Amino acid sequence: MFDSFCPDKTISGVYDLDFESLYDSGIRGLTFDIDNTLVPDGAPADEKASALFCRLKDIGFKCCLISNNSKDRVESFAKAVGADYLFKTSKPSQKGFAQAMEIMNTSLKDTVHFGDQLFTDVWGANRAGMTVYLVAPLDTSHEPFWIRVKRVLEKFVFFVLRLSKGRLKRDRRI
Repeated sequence: MFDSFCPDKTISGVYDLDFESLYDSGIRGLTFDIDNTLVPDGAPADEKASALFCRLKDIGFKCCLISNNSKDRVESFAKAVGADYLFKTSKPSQKGFAQAMEIMNTSLKDTVHFGDQLFTDVWGANRAGMTVYLVAPLDTSHEPFWIRVKRVLEKFVFFVLRLSKGRLKRDRRI
């Protein structure tokens, strides 16, 4: 029942990840949620995010931002980091994930999604058949009320997944 909410891996953050090893393993496309995955909720792209996307391009990755946010929010962030983007994707719909792979000319086998929410990022990427890394949220203190409610529900799902041996692969607890 909870398989759709099980990420392939959980990580503490994207900034210290060994992307070179990911590339060496055959991954060519990376999709990212923005808020609380790359920057705190609502924050503009910062030097750290810009440096990350510059590094990813140097390695050889194609990158696309996938967000449920407005065009203004996503477009300004994407321009600042130099990435392709999709806005108002209605995650967990699988449509945005498929569109991102089409934009990047990648496939399910060579694309990974990074996001901080079970009910949008993990569920949506799993529905699309993608590999998905669940990222520990950067800062939940300024999230809207409805996202804070979802975080409580996520804790219940984490509890159930951890009860099932081997169901939640992780680098660290979230």
